[in-house]
Amino acid sequence: MSSSSSFVSLSFRRESLKFSRFPASTFSALLLCVFCAATASAQTATHAPGWVVITIGDYRSLHAKAYPPDREPEGPPVDATLTRVDYDLRIDGDLASGRATLTVDVLKDGWVRVPIPAGLLVREAKLDGKLVSLVPSAAGRATNQLSALLSKPGRAVLQLDIALPVASNAGEESISLPSTGSGVTRATVRLPKQGVDIRLNGGLLADKSESAAESKWLAYARGNEPLTFTWKRKTEDHRSTQALRLRGSLTELTGVGEDTTTIVAQVNVEVTQGAAKEVRLALPDKVTVNQVSGATVADWEMKDGQLAVTFLEPVEQNAKFIVSGETRSPRDGQIEIPLLRLLNTERDTGGVAVEVLGAGEINKFKTEGLENADASDLGEIVSSRQSTSLSAFRFRSGDAKTTRSLTVNVARYTPQAVLMANVAEARYNVLITNEGKQLVQARYAVRNNQRNFLKITLPAGATLWSASLAGKPVRPGQSPDGSVLLPLEKAHAGEDSPEFAVEIVYINRGSAWNDKGQFKLALPALDLPVSRTGLLVFHPPLFKVALEPGAAFRAEVYEDPLSAALNPPPPPPPPPPPPKPAAVPRSFSAISVEAAAPTSVEGLPVEGRNVVDLSEAAKQAAVDNFRIALQGGKASGILPIKVSFAGLGPSLYLVSELTGENQAPSTDLNYQHEKKAGGR
Repeated sequence: MSSSSSFVSLSFRRESLKFSRFPASTFSALLLCVFCAATASAQTATHAPGWVVITIGDYRSLHAKAYPPDREPEGPPVDATLTRVDYDLRIDGDLASGRATLTVDVLKDGWVRVPIPAGLLVREAKLDGKLVSLVPSAAGRATNQLSALLSKPGRAVLQLDIALPVASNAGEESISLPSTGSGVTRATVRLPKQGVDIRLNGGLLADKSESAAESKWLAYARGNEPLTFTWKRKTEDHRSTQALRLRGSLTELTGVGEDTTTIVAQVNVEVTQGAAKEVRLALPDKVTVNQVSGATVADWEMKDGQLAVTFLEPVEQNAKFIVSGETRSPRDGQIEIPLLRLLNTERDTGGVAVEVLGAGEINKFKTEGLENADASDLGEIVSSRQSTSLSAFRFRSGDAKTTRSLTVNVARYTPQAVLMANVAEARYNVLITNEGKQLVQARYAVRNNQRNFLKITLPAGATLWSASLAGKPVRPGQSPDGSVLLPLEKAHAGEDSPEFAVEIVYINRGSAWNDKGQFKLALPALDLPVSRTGLLVFHPPLFKVALEPGAAFRAEVYEDPLSAALNPPPPPPPPPPPPKPAAVPRSFSAISVEAAAPTSVEGLPVEGRNVVDLSEAAKQAAVDNFRIALQGGKASGILPIKVSFAGLGPSLYLVSELTGENQAPSTDLNYQHEKKAGGR
């Protein structure tokens, strides 16, 4: 090869040149080129046999045809990126000057335009230590956006000598650095002053330092918004060095109990001069503080009859906290109320309220430095109390050192026992046969707040068959004396107890009825008083029954129970009838109707031509029956049986009121055999 830059030598040896990878057309073209090149080179130079020389351009063209690329490589998405911007500025009067260093990565071959951050006053630009020119942006010369032209791909560092104006407004000065598209924007600003407050917008202040000659700030910008430094001269606060002047308000609520007197005081502090690191309160003798709570309270301490409350930070305006304590006082008689008091205040306001906890009242009081007030005037801590015996007093206006005292006379009362449970109504249905057997259904409407069980003492010889609570069968217990114990429902605290039904069914045996005689009917005794009782007696049809004069019951016309718990709930309304199936047009044949009929309705098969249409009520009833069947199969244990009462024959309705607890009501009935069946 005569020239390495313009020619390429090719050998025709079998072991050097591979023909299998070239297409036929390309191989023919290659032989023609080689033959022409060999003829030309034979006239100018002498080469070893088996070699030819072609130009590099021809070789590349032939190589591209022999190995065509699958896809042309894509260019970079952008021509250049602004990777980092560093500002180093010094403020001097109304001008901030310094250097902006731009780190640029050029990704494209050829000339690339790199925009300079808008709004900068550029005095000089250098690239790798050499001066460069800045040109207006491609939009035209009318805009202030400047750009630098770079020609070499790779990283370049562009240094700009810039200046920024300093803006002044209402005693504050500021500079604003423009937003850039760089990933990192870092700014160092120096101010030849001390004792200034700095505020930063659009970034994060990373470092702040002061030396003897200047203040230095280091900040990082977000990049998508301007970075603004705003500073002003630091104002010295002399409040901490001024004498402390306080005003306060103290509202105290004292609850006089039988053993302990509780104290809750709400304290409001107003600082009119200086700063309060702590506040002190004077404590009466034998008062123990349990807790001091408040948003600004750091700690508290009791010492030498005073309570010192320390704040998290010195209070310059207002502070609020609550003091909780207790002391021991007499149960009744003359009681001196302990009064808390703010110390070191110019003026204090507020008041005190006293309430009696338990059965008692305040019948007399003696005050000094106080005057009567309404409870609503002392704030929510007092007005929210719902006490039957509460007296409120307001501090009399005047000097904060005015003497105050309060003595009350408390009269206690003995609490009276009241009913915690009661049977509002009792209903008995009694079926008597001529053999003297008695089937009794007893139903009770009970109201209960405290009792756990209802004790029922059955007549002698009676056998309990079933028991239920609120319509559900229950297993009763048995007390040591043989009485039946039925569990009761309890009302929630603070709520009125609703009525619920308790029912028992038992059988008893008595003497057989003759032609004429007297029959004594005894009923169960309850350990609760019964307000009213109704007795419905079913007797044999061949006997005439009358009430014995002077009995505790009286005969009346039958009436339904007054208590809602003893009345059965109204029956549910009947389900709506199912909609009629749509009529089939006569033009359809029987075969077409069968083909058009649905194969199922809601998953249920259709037999023949009968289309099943289920209403919503029928669907719900089927689901409920299925659930009941499942629950019945999964029931644990053996459930008690609820026995139904069957009323047969003529009846007699009797009424009585106010049956005492543990009293067994009874009545005497006169019977006489009749020849004809019947009765009332």
